Amino acid sequence: MFFNENIFASSLGVLMATCLAGSAFAFQESPMLAEQVKAGKLPPVEQRLPEKPTVLQAAEVGKYGGNWQRGYKGPGDRWGPTKLMEERVVKWSQKPGGPLELVPGYISSYSVSADSREFTFTLLKGLKWSDGEPVTTEDVRFWYEDVFMNKDLLASIDQTLAPGGKPMKLEIVDEQTFKVSFDEPYVYFLEILAKDSTGDPSLDRPSFLFPKHYLKQFNNKYASEDELKAAAAKFGVEKWTDLWGSKGAATAWWQNPDLPVITAWKIEKPAPGDVVTMVRNPYYYAVDQAGNQLPYIDRISHKLFSDQEAFNLMIVQGQIDMQMRYVEPQDFTFYKENEAKGGYKVHRWTQAQTWSLVPNLNVKDEVLRGLFETSDFREALSIAIDRETVNELIFSGLAEARQASPVSGSPNFAPELEKHWTEYDPDKANALLDGIGLDKRDGDGFRLRPDGKRLSIVVEMEHSNGPKTMEIVAANYKDIGVELLPRIIDRTQWDADRDNNEFQMQWYPFDRLSVVAADPRIMMGNDSYAHQYYIWYTTKGASGIEPPADHPIRTLFADWDKAGKAADRKEADAALNDLIKTFVTQGWVIGVVGELPAISVVKNNFMNFPDDLIEDDITRGIGLGATQRMWMAQ
Repeated sequence: MFFNENIFASSLGVLMATCLAGSAFAFQESPMLAEQVKAGKLPPVEQRLPEKPTVLQAAEVGKYGGNWQRGYKGPGDRWGPTKLMEERVVKWSQKPGGPLELVPGYISSYSVSADSREFTFTLLKGLKWSDGEPVTTEDVRFWYEDVFMNKDLLASIDQTLAPGGKPMKLEIVDEQTFKVSFDEPYVYFLEILAKDSTGDPSLDRPSFLFPKHYLKQFNNKYASEDELKAAAAKFGVEKWTDLWGSKGAATAWWQNPDLPVITAWKIEKPAPGDVVTMVRNPYYYAVDQAGNQLPYIDRISHKLFSDQEAFNLMIVQGQIDMQMRYVEPQDFTFYKENEAKGGYKVHRWTQAQTWSLVPNLNVKDEVLRGLFETSDFREALSIAIDRETVNELIFSGLAEARQASPVSGSPNFAPELEKHWTEYDPDKANALLDGIGLDKRDGDGFRLRPDGKRLSIVVEMEHSNGPKTMEIVAANYKDIGVELLPRIIDRTQWDADRDNNEFQMQWYPFDRLSVVAADPRIMMGNDSYAHQYYIWYTTKGASGIEPPADHPIRTLFADWDKAGKAADRKEADAALNDLIKTFVTQGWVIGVVGELPAISVVKNNFMNFPDDLIEDDITRGIGLGATQRMWMAQ
């Protein structure tokens, strides 16, 4: 089972014990920081750490130093580096092969009221930003009053932080302690914090925290209009609000070396560039069991690459020290054959995702939109795919044919949902298409749409397995008279097309299929098959596209509203499972194959890399492996 519900008190006790143990340590630090202390550029390590640092148990006490080399695809590839080091007020933890658990992050304790309405958090005493300034509840107040509730920065608050449309409330208790409350019970709040934290407008999303001492100069509650204009000009953006957000020039750690952070590393040389570098944070709040301030590794370098062949060549040439992102299952045999040559080993986690075709229910082409909204059309597209051939030819037989549904081991797994509309049946697919009036064809055998045009669908891809997979799917679709037109684009264009509602269909790994409660939004259409419907829902009709009155997606929205204010977990789970069932049985997303291993290449001198964990966006990808504890033998 992925998720253990009975972990809150036990994990808290473990962390409290390890924090208390910290006070007896004689702390050690990286030689590169010791040199700065000696030169008078930094205070001693015991003054940089909290009074009782968090103790992260390392599989093996490591040694300091090293430059961790990995690859990146360009400025738009910001989430890969971010997931190496995100911090949350509570975060997912897992021992190899064990259940997922929630553990405290940069706090000494937390508690939840009996009715799940009030959540109390206490920051580590002496916690500091990367520039040495104290982290206090004034930073929490700034986040809440001047950012979260600031309509200029957040026109609408995501429904995961405003269940039933009512945003969370904040109470500052003292310099370290604050309380968050909701009008109704909110049993899933901690899971949501562990996945998405407190969301926009930032990149690494340190829950409830923004460095007030630095960011107030870019905030309209503190800076004048002229000062904000000058700041926008300094960063080369059009308006001051462009300084904020996951791509914000000031608030995205990936772009701004001056931004104070609490993460293990901070940006040193930002994108764009052939090599982007991150350097250790001298004020990071955690130590290992021997009192060594973490992280062990001094720097992380991200080398730019253009395509999968170039990246795979970097691996074989020994230019990648450790990486999971872009290490593709379809190249598993290639990686294994070159282990000795590249001086690395291939490691495996379990992916909680399904490679899927995602049609756009909000596509601007009205005729195509009408077809995507037709259940028989979606079923025909699904059962026309020969999933077993895709698995064997593209994924080396490592996957299984399945629908976009919770994966095995998930508390929401249902075998009947996994197999919904997955049986290969082109004859039935043809009959379904004939039955909805698509019975006329052109001279090439492709069906004609109601407006007389050829029935063609453009599918966008940005993953390396896309072109060969789409060759198979396009051949399958040709058998039912549907023309599939694959189009390769880069990640930046990919995001833009989705944000601007400019795509017909996309091919990508549909994820967040482990602990669905931690982020149900992708099933509700967000950044997915019905982004404009989701925007309408979350903005209460202020923007986006309103779904028809009888549209079944409205039942998903209602189910999440019900789960968001359920009195207990049993009631919430029932509503969530209803949401999942509707999503899968409607077939809005066409799952193809999943349950693949998540592949990593790990150099022979790269230590403390754990095996047998869950790879999912919910668990923050490689971040679940606790990169602060990994080290490099010199």
